[in-house]
Amino acid sequence: MEPADTGEAAAVWWRSRHADGSQLPPAIHTAEQVATWFADVLLPDGQTWVALDDDRIVAVLTLDGDDLDQLYVAPEAAGRGIGSTLVDLAKDLRPGGLALWTFQTNLRAQAFYRSHGFHEVDRTDGTSNEEHAPDVRMVWGSPNDRR
Repeated sequence: MEPADTGEAAAVWWRSRHADGSQLPPAIHTAEQVATWFADVLLPDGQTWVALDDDRIVAVLTLDGDDLDQLYVAPEAAGRGIGSTLVDLAKDLRPGGLALWTFQTNLRAQAFYRSHGFHEVDRTDGTSNEEHAPDVRMVWGSPNDRR
């Protein structure tokens, strides 16, 4: 991802979080704060990839070590295999295993990750995340539960 892409990538994140039927808790930051976070944190960390369709960003993947930290697909691009392609990329980049958190309310994400070989290893009451929403830890390819 290039610096000029951060606003467009942040917009994909925002639209995904606020799409009709979203199973995610409301974002606690404004769209502007999210764009700043993309520019100041995700891009400099160098572990963010995007998927393009006609030169438009339609999905964002961020890895943080062996954690699949962010995976968002624009609502208009959902269901076309883009998320699966990015999960496969993440697996190729982290063949020793991946872990992630998703919200307990996000049943679609849990089913999606299970279909890609992830399994649940923990549930929390959400006191450790910004939204304070109950979440689920899932892992792939690791012999331990990588909490």
